[in-house]
Amino acid sequence: MTKTTYRFSSGSTDYYQDAAFRQLQLVTPKSSTIIVTDDNVYHAHKKKFQGWETIVLKAGEEYKVQETADTLISALIDLKATRSTTLVGVGGGVITDLTGYVAAVFMRGIRFGFVPTTVLGMVDAAIGGKNGVDLDIYKNIVGTIRQPAFLLYDYSFLGSLPIAQWQSGFAEIIKHACIKDSRMFSELEDTSPNVYRNEKKRLSSLIRKNVLIKTRIVQKDESEKSQRKLLNFGHTLGHALENQYELSHGEAIAIGMTFASGVSQNITGFRDAGRVISLLEKYKLPTHVSFNHEKVVNAL
Repeated sequence: MTKTTYRFSSGSTDYYQDAAFRQLQLVTPKSSTIIVTDDNVYHAHKKKFQGWETIVLKAGEEYKVQETADTLISALIDLKATRSTTLVGVGGGVITDLTGYVAAVFMRGIRFGFVPTTVLGMVDAAIGGKNGVDLDIYKNIVGTIRQPAFLLYDYSFLGSLPIAQWQSGFAEIIKHACIKDSRMFSELEDTSPNVYRNEKKRLSSLIRKNVLIKTRIVQKDESEKSQRKLLNFGHTLGHALENQYELSHGEAIAIGMTFASGVSQNITGFRDAGRVISLLEKYKLPTHVSFNHEKVVNAL
């Protein structure tokens, strides 16, 4: 396990790379920690949670709402959580969003950290302090920006990840390559998706690169007044589509990147729209979907 501390304008976060879940007790004591996870992660890795106070929520984007946050807060009260409690989200983006959001508002703010269990969570959702809930079709319309105390990366969680979730995570990796790393874009073009799935060292290296890209952007612009807006590439249309058409986050963002590239091609003469689309398709991500334009633009 290697530790690197990154400082942001509102605080600092310890990143524990190449770690094992059992090492979590070195980062936060069991006696004052409550874990939040979903039923998919809990049942796939039940042994890991032995000895930890654990709250298990239902899995799925449809549960990333205020009602679930209220349920989680009630559970914390029942468990007699205090201002000295640390909340740890173990899961994908839904769990980290809910955990970070509740930690920011429960008793006006308690310590929290994340153990991301999906590719998307590791390279994007767990990083940067944005946490919140959806309201109806509107993604992340309610939330906070507050940095976690720590992130712990245990790649063994990826072993239980369905193939669709692997593919979804690569949408954010491709996004990072598009906005900040042409060399990584070329690497993705030259590498089979199965290589990353089957070779732990290659996957670890790729995840580290993406973690650093997002972290450095957030360090420069935590509150999204300038450079952090780059991270929204594909998300403008993508978020308007995601909850209305029951797309996964990665699927919606891939479609959003396709449309954004087309707009850039038409307005600025962007020449690489075809390469972006080809790379998304190589990683089995959708690039088109039929939708009601008026309905989606209203949401957008």
